[in-house]
Amino acid sequence: MIWMHAIIVFLCLCSIHTAFGQDCPSRQEMQSSLKQVQKLVSAHEAAYLQSLRTLRKKLNLLQSTAAKANNGTCLKLDAPANSRKLGRAQTPGHEVHFICDPGYELVGAESRVCLESLTWSGQQPTCRDINECASSPCLNGGTCVDEVNRFSCMCPKGWAGATCQSPVPTAFVTMTNTSAALSAPSVTLGSFVRPSRCTQVQGTTHCTCDPGYTISGRDSTTCIDIDECELFHMGQAGRLCLHSCVNTPGGYRCSCPSGYNVTRDGRNCKDIDECATRLTNCTRDQMCINTYGGFQCVRVDCPRIRNATYSQTSPLRCERNPCSVDNKLCPQAPNSISHHYLSVVSNLSAPRTMFRVSALRPMGDTLRFSLLSRGQARRHFIVQRSDRQTGQLVLVRPVQGPAVLEAEVEMSELDKRVLLARYITKVTMFISQYEF
Repeated sequence: MIWMHAIIVFLCLCSIHTAFGQDCPSRQEMQSSLKQVQKLVSAHEAAYLQSLRTLRKKLNLLQSTAAKANNGTCLKLDAPANSRKLGRAQTPGHEVHFICDPGYELVGAESRVCLESLTWSGQQPTCRDINECASSPCLNGGTCVDEVNRFSCMCPKGWAGATCQSPVPTAFVTMTNTSAALSAPSVTLGSFVRPSRCTQVQGTTHCTCDPGYTISGRDSTTCIDIDECELFHMGQAGRLCLHSCVNTPGGYRCSCPSGYNVTRDGRNCKDIDECATRLTNCTRDQMCINTYGGFQCVRVDCPRIRNATYSQTSPLRCERNPCSVDNKLCPQAPNSISHHYLSVVSNLSAPRTMFRVSALRPMGDTLRFSLLSRGQARRHFIVQRSDRQTGQLVLVRPVQGPAVLEAEVEMSELDKRVLLARYITKVTMFISQYEF
């Protein structure tokens, strides 16, 4: 623009010279004038470029000052009440995770990501107190009182125990008959009825019975068997027998269901390990899994997936074979699939951690844990973190046996939100019919 202005001025001067009858400058004079104008334009151009460089430096300085002000990180996140936070990195692409304290459940997102805009994704979660009374654990009309990570039962009259499951026993006193002495009958009595032993002291007859018998209410010469199973069904020290009580003449004995043996104390039941005693019909290609009261024969087969193949590297583990370069879907398939089997009693109290999955040497900057199962497993299990590198399968609702529950836990490794690897753990729980 300055160059054009200089030429216009020069032409105007030449026109003025002609108008006043003067000759236009010579060619040499014109070239000299143009060189002067060119020098002037170059000087202005250099000054303009210098101004641009100075302005650019000022802009860079402002940007650097702004970056130093926030250090290129998201604002620090505090853990919600009754929880703890995993992860300290606040730079874009990194995650922080929240784990509620025992007795609380997470409401909202388990993880939040630092975005490029230096803001956190999602909303801040909260930890809500788990209502332990939701499953109505108190029996026989008991009132449940919800407490932190536990509950207590207020039992009605006639019932006691942690869940009001035990009737308060009626006090039993053996009465001694002091009626006139009668001769013992000569007939043979059954095993549950015996004659009493009577003695006369100072004109008074005292009749007694063998242990386990008591004087009949109608006949002082007859002793009847005490049914301990009925009388002491639920005492302050607990049931006489863990499973079933069988009354015997003068006593009682405990019995256990099929698959259990009575322990040395005569009251409890111990599971029989059929797999250890080889009392099974499992084939050679099957594994024997001992369960409470029985056993299961299982066989682990590697999955058949269209875009990936697997090899069995151990009895309970399958690993994906290397993917070909042109197979774009193969890397999305799980890197490994592991199987685990648990034997669980019926109505196991909850919440309870059943299984943990950990990464020994993570490759990326983020680990994610999720529950893949649907249906009944979703109603009884959740997956949550126990630390930065460990996820745990938690039973949140008791299961009435007999039943079989299967849960699939996925652990994903990511780096800057790009999937690096997936690992599937299949947990199968065999729930027994009994609670002991």
